[in-house]
Amino acid sequence: MAYLGLDMSVGYVLINVEPGSESSVCDAATSLGCVTDANLLFGDYDLIVKVEGDDMGDIARKVVESIRSIPGVVNTKTLACAEM
Repeated sequence: MAYLGLDMSVGYVLINVEPGSESSVCDAATSLGCVTDANLLFGDYDLIVKVEGDDMGDIARKVVESIRSIPGVVNTKTLACAEM
């Protein structure tokens, strides 16, 4: 996917966290180099983060190794952006 002239993949990760850990998880996620945006949510998920990587495999690794290891993260759901 071409984005601002760069070849990269983008995914959005919906995150459920332990009650009361929303802010600390959001802060930890935004400190990761692969996360380019993060927002707290109301509803079924607590947080959404935008993740960028070389390809979808790279994004999947970053979700598993970095995001899921943040203390307070209970569950994630990754949405891959279409590469057309």
